[in-house]
Amino acid sequence: MSGKNIDRYKAKDLVVLEGLEAVRLRPGMYIGTTGIKGLHHILWEIVDNAMDEAANGYADTINICLKADGSVAVEDNGRGIPVDIHPIHKISGVELVYTKLHAGGKFDNKEYKFSGGLHGVGASVTNALSSWLKVEVYKNNNLYVQEFHSYTDEKGTHSGIPKGPIQNTGKAKGRGTRVTFLPDKDVFESIYFDRRTIRTRLKELAYLNKGVKMILTDEREQNEEGENYHYEFLFKGGLVDFVNDITESKQRRSDKVIYFEEKQPNFELEVAIQYAVEYTETIISYVNNIPTSEGGTHETGFKQAFTKCMNTYVQKNNLLRGNKNANIIGDDYREGINVVISIRMQNIQFEGQTKNKLGNPEVKGLVESIINEQFTAYLNENKNKDMARMIAKIGIDAGEVRQAEQRIKKVMREKNANTGKILAGKLSSCTGRRPEKNEIFIVEGDSAGGTAKQARDKSFQAVLPLKGKSINVEKRRKSEVIGNDEIQTLIFALGCDIDKDFDINKLKYHKIIILSDADHDGEHIRSLLLTFFYRYMRPLITNGHVYVGVPPLYKLSKKNETVYAYNDRELDRIIEGDTTRGKYSIQRYKGLGEMNPSQLWETTLNPETRTMMKITVEDAAEAERMISILMGSDSVARKEFINENAEFNKADTFGSKYGGDN
Repeated sequence: MSGKNIDRYKAKDLVVLEGLEAVRLRPGMYIGTTGIKGLHHILWEIVDNAMDEAANGYADTINICLKADGSVAVEDNGRGIPVDIHPIHKISGVELVYTKLHAGGKFDNKEYKFSGGLHGVGASVTNALSSWLKVEVYKNNNLYVQEFHSYTDEKGTHSGIPKGPIQNTGKAKGRGTRVTFLPDKDVFESIYFDRRTIRTRLKELAYLNKGVKMILTDEREQNEEGENYHYEFLFKGGLVDFVNDITESKQRRSDKVIYFEEKQPNFELEVAIQYAVEYTETIISYVNNIPTSEGGTHETGFKQAFTKCMNTYVQKNNLLRGNKNANIIGDDYREGINVVISIRMQNIQFEGQTKNKLGNPEVKGLVESIINEQFTAYLNENKNKDMARMIAKIGIDAGEVRQAEQRIKKVMREKNANTGKILAGKLSSCTGRRPEKNEIFIVEGDSAGGTAKQARDKSFQAVLPLKGKSINVEKRRKSEVIGNDEIQTLIFALGCDIDKDFDINKLKYHKIIILSDADHDGEHIRSLLLTFFYRYMRPLITNGHVYVGVPPLYKLSKKNETVYAYNDRELDRIIEGDTTRGKYSIQRYKGLGEMNPSQLWETTLNPETRTMMKITVEDAAEAERMISILMGSDSVARKEFINENAEFNKADTFGSKYGGDN
């Protein structure tokens, strides 16, 4: 940890941009949703503040504790939030940060050289959306405490209100900040934090900030040993450890990791690269610890520099030999590559609706210049000759395969343009001509497909039955993927092509709903299709077009009453809550084909009554790891993952659960 600026960080260094009045009235404007994602958003605001202390050298340990009463505590050993009185606003630094929107020390780059917390809306929003919040600051050998709460009177609900001014409670050792808060159950659909989501993010932060220890304790439940769940993450290797973790379930071409690092006054870059025996590329990038799942200028700069360096190396060493007319492109060199890119910078500019794409144009040139210099030096070192030749061979071989794939794709397009037979007898389209209103159900087999076709609303719902299980695209070259009949059917039904030719503006259905049975085979089919979308049509996921339908597992009937249970817990709750004398007759659905059209419509297709999971990629690294485990060649890792995580008819690690027409 650095001792710089510890004592001079004062309330006067905090800058206020605007007030807090509208947060409670329209929380969705500030945290996106009041669902599970929004709940975790208010936690990340506090974690980001602690992480910024660590990223700037002021802290090396962050603790998160999920309390038995539903509250959560975040503690760091940084400088501590300023507790003195702000010269203009005449309140303590703590009160300023927690009652004024966008108040903090991150807006002028004086106190924080690099900041991730700035991308959010501030700790004040966490306060505004909590039943109560408590801040404890260890500073100047004293403990300072200030509490905030929400209450309702005849004028309405008032949130984030100080119970009183900050109090110096006396002498105390150490330094840092502990923030404890209870999310307001009147705001959020659920206030139960997901331990796995938090654990994943903390592990990711530990990789990105080598030497910083991240600790998670869950006091709400105990493990098989009768102890609280407890995790500690500390990675001295940083991104090298990160890329090794990503490729753990893959067959590596080499255990070597290529690593570059550069630190400039206002810009830092880290890159770790490892190759696996596979056909897809994996690039995971971050800016100031913020995941940039849609890439941006830092990824563009890396790709262009990497391609340029490899082309120069291949030509310089005459590796094309008799095939001097070979056309090798960047994608060829990156076949099987796994890359983690992390940059730290000031004045971040994001692009796109989801704010997951870096837009700063100057970053492309900075990254390109650094990689050009360092990768060229790497390739020319004799000790790296084997690695350099391996990458060159990957590019040359992949270039030849790519050209063959292009010929296959051309033939396939011509065949379908001329005959149109690929969709004959398979797709039952809808009559609606507005893609934003239309949805397509991808169902397993003719039986379920037939029922779905009868049950749907033809004005906006299409049905595409697929025969059996789709191809596992994780283990196949693109030529095998695009040559597969079922994949061809799916590609042409959606209309937006795949991979580099993908065009989201040509998408015919803005809701793509995977509808499979709630059993192991259905879960496998779902995983295969999601893997295909993730690898070849990822914008469908990042733009929120892919869903998983959730059919009921049980039908409960008695007299004139029929209810449905979507999992075993719901079944138990219905039975236990039945106070009448009559008992339910229970039918366990083994597949969608067992339902009649009216039942399927009522439970699974009707936008007013159905339940669906929206597939998202909040954490690209975790999604990459999950796909590699589930669809890769490591059967032991796959079995362990399924045993630990599989639960049918529940939101999986790809996304979160949404009710109604979402």
